[in-house]
Amino acid sequence: MENYKLFCAGEFLSTKLEHPVANKYNNKIFAKTWLADKKLLDKAVSAAQKALPECRALSSLEKFTALKFISESIDKDQHHLAEVLCKESGKPWVYALGEINRAAQTFLIAAEECKRLPKDYMSLDWTANGKGKEGIVNYFPIGIVAGISPFNFPLNLAVHKIAPAIAAGCPIILKPASTTPLSTLELAKIIAKTSLPKGMISILPMDRPTGNLLVTDDRIQMLSFTGSPAIGWELKKQSGKKKVVLELGGNAGVIVSKVNDMDEVIKKCMVGAFSYSGQICIHAQRFYVHPELFDEFLRRMKNETKKLVNADPLKKDTKLSPMIDEHNARRVEEWVSEAIDKGAKLVCGGKRKGSFYEATILTGTTTRMKVNAEEVFGPVICIERYNGAIEDAVKKINDSQFGLQCGVFTDSVQELDYCFGHIDVGGVIHNDAPTLRFDQMPYGGIKESGLGREGVKYAILDMMEAKVLVK
Repeated sequence: MENYKLFCAGEFLSTKLEHPVANKYNNKIFAKTWLADKKLLDKAVSAAQKALPECRALSSLEKFTALKFISESIDKDQHHLAEVLCKESGKPWVYALGEINRAAQTFLIAAEECKRLPKDYMSLDWTANGKGKEGIVNYFPIGIVAGISPFNFPLNLAVHKIAPAIAAGCPIILKPASTTPLSTLELAKIIAKTSLPKGMISILPMDRPTGNLLVTDDRIQMLSFTGSPAIGWELKKQSGKKKVVLELGGNAGVIVSKVNDMDEVIKKCMVGAFSYSGQICIHAQRFYVHPELFDEFLRRMKNETKKLVNADPLKKDTKLSPMIDEHNARRVEEWVSEAIDKGAKLVCGGKRKGSFYEATILTGTTTRMKVNAEEVFGPVICIERYNGAIEDAVKKINDSQFGLQCGVFTDSVQELDYCFGHIDVGGVIHNDAPTLRFDQMPYGGIKESGLGREGVKYAILDMMEAKVLVK
């Protein structure tokens, strides 16, 4: 059994709080780490404070060199990192390897972006008293950043906080999910080899009460949280004067209008529907299909879904594996049962064994049912008709408390333009599932889906503050 020490301001340490980590496929303990206590967290914050001047003084070249080294190191060690990620999260190998590659790319994007941090020049003579005056705007690191990342992308969603912080010149203390802490501690081994200031980065698994101190500590200037709406909005209330960025998920919709290539639509919708057992913030959950295509779409989705079987995530051809734990699998089971009791039709799936829940399709769902109205965060999708008018499809998509991303399959430019202008989400994905994300693009939502935007450039901007010189 391998031991993973905590990474506190450049040092690898342990505490009295041992924390075993289980393989999510067979539930066997395969590694051990520790949980940071209040004393260790305070050490990390104090070290970050001391490192602030050195972090602010880092040149673009120094940051670029460190970020590029981390990117290349992840890439070189991708198979080992993917294996660790597979075991701790239960994510199938093909998706785990994809996440490792994305994490390397995210650091590379940050390396490029740190060379073009924003600066502005403005003339101030728009008014009489501004004659002869000009303004120079520079952007400076906001200070210490607290990052809290979830289990479903244990490496890349943590990297979306760490890489921009380095690029911005901000110290960061990251709390990974306690169920999946190992990928980020593997990352710490790479970060420790760079010449970055020792107090700049700490990666500390913690229990929730200790982690909450990241939210309430006034020495920390910004909180970046990815997780559930119930927790995220509560943390915002407790955060005091901090800047807060929240990425809180949703129940992403898909519009399937008239298209020529139905084979490609089915292929992409299957990936969006059941990747990582639906445990993705932009999981394609609600499908609204043109009436002329509905029967074919439902039949073909059913046929493809029935081919998905539970398998060891370490096997290279596995596409479906257990959920993160049995508690969440039971929750999904209850939600599906509730929908059926309220009149929904079970098309396929619907059975649970331990933490594995079958890939499941429902139809006849309404917003009175949790599987439609809430974020199911499991391998369950709802397929429904719209009346053939794009306005009706958009109305159904918008009938949600969430607004993260939406997929729109259409060959009509007019329909696409209407969707882009009228769907209430942070991102519209044309001819693909809403699960698609590129790490440099602005990513985030509205309504219950969050506050602010991730994506490397946009996260960097959130981690900096403007200061103007008038002369």
